[in-house]
Amino acid sequence: MQAKDRIILALDVDSEVEALGFVRQLAPFVGAFKIGMQLFNSSGPSIVNKINDLGGQAFVDLKFHDIPNTVAAAGRVMTRLNCYMFNVHAAGGMAMLESVAHSVKDEANRLGQTSPIILAVTVLTSIGQSELENEMLISGFKVEEVVVKWALMAKKAGLSGVVCSPREITAIRAACGNDFKIVTPGIRPTWSAKNDQVRVTTPADALKMGADYMVIGRPILKAANPVDAAKTIIEEMEEL
Repeated sequence: MQAKDRIILALDVDSEVEALGFVRQLAPFVGAFKIGMQLFNSSGPSIVNKINDLGGQAFVDLKFHDIPNTVAAAGRVMTRLNCYMFNVHAAGGMAMLESVAHSVKDEANRLGQTSPIILAVTVLTSIGQSELENEMLISGFKVEEVVVKWALMAKKAGLSGVVCSPREITAIRAACGNDFKIVTPGIRPTWSAKNDQVRVTTPADALKMGADYMVIGRPILKAANPVDAAKTIIEEMEEL
């Protein structure tokens, strides 16, 4: 995999026009474009097709978390949209994860196309140990332990990988093996601000630890020249 293919650009914007402008500029320099709730809710599902038409790949980041039948149905919709990847919350439990994995495989077979990569979201990168214990009420475990347990559950359920903090990459890789996909937000180049991400690391460090994909948003979107920013990140990774 080339360094550029590991970059997932987070299209955290309100406007479809603005989002597609970034796709036109950056499709040659990133592997996929993340569509979060902000853009999906303002533009609708057609944004996936428009990104595909421009030569990009879409990661639909809606973090589905509901009863198994509901999430399974949403997975079929994601498959029909022909997105590259989408995610669900690992906290939804084994039955939910198994149901969506089965429904996506079934729908892809029916359509004669490749299944999208399904990722389980573990512990959000904005959550630290204090929030885990005092707000999520998960006591007796460190953040890393929860992340690894949920990653193992996702693998057992048939999912392709997880979304996790870069700081958990090594532990997940050891527990789940080399074929398990790891997508990491909380990526900040040394020249960029952390903003609201608590557990962060640089692209080069994440690559050394074994990340498959890295979600990067503001360091590219807010740069004076987004293409140059993407190229700088690629160069940093290629130096390893």
